Order: sequence, then C-alpha cells, then structure tokens
Amino acid sequence: MQDNPAATVLGHVGSNLRRFRRDAGLSQSTLAERSGISRRTIINLEAGEANISLSGLDRLADALGTTFAILVASPTAPAAAINEVAWRGRAPDSVATLLSSAPASHEAQLWTWTLGPGDRYDAEPDPAGWHEMILVIEGRLRIDFEGSSLQLSAGEHAMYASSQPYAYINDGGETVRFARTVVS
Repeated sequence: MQDNPAATVLGHVGSNLRRFRRDAGLSQSTLAERSGISRRTIINLEAGEANISLSGLDRLADALGTTFAILVASPTAPAAAINEVAWRGRAPDSVATLLSSAPASHEAQLWTWTLGPGDRYDAEPDPAGWHEMILVIEGRLRIDFEGSSLQLSAGEHAMYASSQPYAYINDGGETVRFARTVVS
C-alpha cells in the first residue's frame, strides 16, 4: 500500500469537478450553495486535498448535472469499466471500488468492497428512491440501520432503501468481501 492511500482515492474528482464547474459557468460559491457542500471543501477537492463522503459527491454531481460515476471516473474510462477506488478504510484491506455504472431511472452502480477486521463504513442517507443490493462473497457482514441490523454470511444477500443512515461493519476477525449494487 502506498504511503498516502488518499492520493489514490477519488483521483479524478479534483480535475473533473473543476472542469464541470467551469463548463457550467459556476463559481465555487455558487456550487457550494447548490450542493450544500462548503466552499472550502470544494476548493480543497479541486486541489486534490480533501476527503468527502460518497453522498457528498452525489450532491456535487447532482448540482453539476452529472452523475457520481462520471464525477469520479477517468474521463477516458467507459461506463462498463470504471474501476476507480472511491473509499479506503482504516484497515489496509478495506476498500470500495466502483466497477461500472449503467443507466437506470437515474443511475445504477456496481461496486466491490472489502472491509478488514474491525473496520466500518458509515453512510449518509441517499436521496429518496435509491436502493442498495448487497451480496456477501466472503466472510460475515453486519449492516446497521436505525433500530435494526442485518447479519449476512457468504452467499447471502439483502436489498434495502439507502435513503436512511446505515453502516457496513466487520466485527469479525477475517476480511469481508461483498458486491454492492446501487440503483436509483
């Protein structure tokens, strides 16, 4: 693993964000107002120096009239082969990679995720109408919602509305691998 794993996460966001913002004729302040993301975060993202939640990127993409996948992908990557790391956890083997994106009412995304022992990902709610489908490939994954929780073992799957707070948790001693499909 590299000394600065954040440098490989969302590597294209800064240049894509700047390009889309300028093409739309928006100032950083106007984009901040439209997206609900602070101007300081937008400045830092464009400089490649900020960390932002996945749902924050969704809000920026929406404010720019594009999609999450287009915002994070290399400008030359086809939608069927994006293959961009979009999140890293504290454990070295915790990573989420956006594999591809397909049109849906809004968008569909296919991801692979790994969570190292003891690691977690806390998600912010997506807009109403978004759903996730999870298929555990290896290990055991816990998904916490407000007031409930799911335990999924290898081969088990779940589908739920992602317009609520939730978290992926690996409270076991082995790495968990799962596929995640996001549909809106």
